[in-house]
Amino acid sequence: MLGRLKSAAGRNRGRALVAGAVVAVGLAAFAVGHAATESVGLLKVRMGGDSAETRLVVELDGATSAKVLSDGAADGRVAVLFSGVTAAEVQQGAGRGVVKAWTVEKAQGGALLQMELAGPALLKRRFLLPPADGVASYRYVIDVAARPGAVMTSAAGATPVPQIRTQFLPVKRPALPLKKVVVIDAGHGGKDAGAQGASGYEKDINLAAALTLADQLGRSGRYKVVLTRASDVYIPLETRVRIAQRAGADLFISLHSDSAPETNLKGASVYTLSDKASQRATRFVSRDDWFMKASLTGDQGVRDILFDLTQRATRNRSAVFAQTLVSNIEGRAPMLRHSHRDAGFMVLLAPDVPAVLLEMGFVNNPEDEARLRDPAARTRLMRAVAGAIDAHFGEPLTVASR
Repeated sequence: MLGRLKSAAGRNRGRALVAGAVVAVGLAAFAVGHAATESVGLLKVRMGGDSAETRLVVELDGATSAKVLSDGAADGRVAVLFSGVTAAEVQQGAGRGVVKAWTVEKAQGGALLQMELAGPALLKRRFLLPPADGVASYRYVIDVAARPGAVMTSAAGATPVPQIRTQFLPVKRPALPLKKVVVIDAGHGGKDAGAQGASGYEKDINLAAALTLADQLGRSGRYKVVLTRASDVYIPLETRVRIAQRAGADLFISLHSDSAPETNLKGASVYTLSDKASQRATRFVSRDDWFMKASLTGDQGVRDILFDLTQRATRNRSAVFAQTLVSNIEGRAPMLRHSHRDAGFMVLLAPDVPAVLLEMGFVNNPEDEARLRDPAARTRLMRAVAGAIDAHFGEPLTVASR
């Protein structure tokens, strides 16, 4: 009897273990299926390192897996596919250390990270870190290390120069097609209404023009477009400059609608930073030291020289683009007699971002206001601005004539 009872108990325990296993497998399958359908958002990309090893950190709002498509050995490029990760737009940036440049873009099944290497290097390690120690995001870490150079020494102790047969070398891919970053700033917004016309406020005209220009540039596929505001919100002037800096802007264009005591003035004009405002730019930068800390190190005298050179080069690029912009607008919209002007506007003060401020017309002039509020006229004007941007980035850098 006791043996039969033990045997029955054993069978029951066996059934319970099998049932538990089935439930566990079912729950695991549900969890995997749920995780597979839930998309993971890409938050941002950070880099650090030196010429020996570079670390790239991809911050995510959830866990993910990744597959290495290329480790850098064959063509000087590392490619990693993140499964189920969504990238709202193409992200890109200049590299650091052994990485020359990087991009993240949408791909089938997730997001594709590509790194163009600055020299012979390989993907060394990769791993996922969960949220911890006050960090709310997941972090996918990728380390890329330079390959040590192979030195061949002869019996006599000399180091011969290797004879490389180029036909056996792997063909390198072309450089990553980094898009130019254009920051479009719709002047005023929110509690700052700007100038007032007969039919409304300047802030609304500026925003409509910014959205039109962003749409035109976006459709071309050549640019990464960043808007300082995409709705009727208030953005401090200093913040607009820093948005351009953080985005690594190749061009900053601020759109405004002018106003004057006399209502007979009309026409567009383009402003760049004046010589007199250069010292103001230095004071603006030095107040929080945000540019110096981010870009310049070493001796104070060297920093001052580098700052001055950076500022001069930026002002030249701004002036060159302003000339192109004026030429493109002429004939498509009325222009003031002296259409290229200098000023010390806050949004033009970034020493390392070429910037212009376009006054599209006078909101308190009836003809200009009607033109600025007309969708067809607005499209024509923004098409001229987009054409100027295309021409500016399609031509080699020249020296401004003023």
